[in-house]
Amino acid sequence: MSEGRQQDDRSAEAAAFARAPAPGEVVVAEVGFGRYAQVVYDGKHRLTADEPIESGGLDTGPSPYRLLLAALGACTSITVRMYAERKKWPLRQVAVRLRHSKSHAKDSAAADEKPAKIDHIEREIELTGDLSDEQRQRLLEIANKCPVHQTLERANEVVTTLRPAP
Repeated sequence: MSEGRQQDDRSAEAAAFARAPAPGEVVVAEVGFGRYAQVVYDGKHRLTADEPIESGGLDTGPSPYRLLLAALGACTSITVRMYAERKKWPLRQVAVRLRHSKSHAKDSAAADEKPAKIDHIEREIELTGDLSDEQRQRLLEIANKCPVHQTLERANEVVTTLRPAP
């Protein structure tokens, strides 16, 4: 079978697989072009994810780690905005800049262990508006309570199952 035909088949399968996500469910499936391009379905919303060209992708969308940063940034901004509105504080705009990197854990140097890596996320929040120093500090505290931030800092469990073949 030609590669074009395989891509068409994968694209049709992705559309069929993602057609009816259950409420509260996100479905991710291969798009059918490029090695890593994915389509993300969340109800009526459709996003694309991919790897950058230097990693073998076509760069048709953000990488998974960029989507993770976007989730943290969006949650941070929304949480800060909601709190400022509730307090009727003069917050005009929130901007969040994020960066992700990995570093080797310093305490994982056992001779028989592969060195562990630690994920490091830098988040810089810019608050525009006529806010007092106390209000700015409180909004920083609130930013650290956004649900995605809390999820990332907790121990997490991902349970994976394999669906039966169609």
